[in-house]
Amino acid sequence: MKIAVASVNGMVTEHFGYCESFNIYDAENNQIAKKESIPNPGHKPGFLPNFLNDMGVNVIIAGGMGGGAVTIFNEKGIEVITGAKGSAEAAANSYLQGVLKSTGSICHEHQHHDECGN
Repeated sequence: MKIAVASVNGMVTEHFGYCESFNIYDAENNQIAKKESIPNPGHKPGFLPNFLNDMGVNVIIAGGMGGGAVTIFNEKGIEVITGAKGSAEAAANSYLQGVLKSTGSICHEHQHHDECGN
């Protein structure tokens, strides 16, 4: 399983598309086996979900996310977890332990991206 966490300085970011990087965790037997950080290649509508799908991501974790991205991830069969906070690695571990659940936080206006997750 491959988990991507939208992050800034190792912390879960409030808005998926505006993250600094994606922390990618390869998990085996519900434990992180490998981790890497991939810089965000740019926020363009519809691009990032396809980019992460092409990387083989199964789960995306973020503080908040726009509805368009959620729809594309759902079409690709990628699980979306929103409402996460704190350390990116801790969020990935919480997901693997089955304790991180999505709040369903959807961002409706990009100019208010700093309010996502509320």
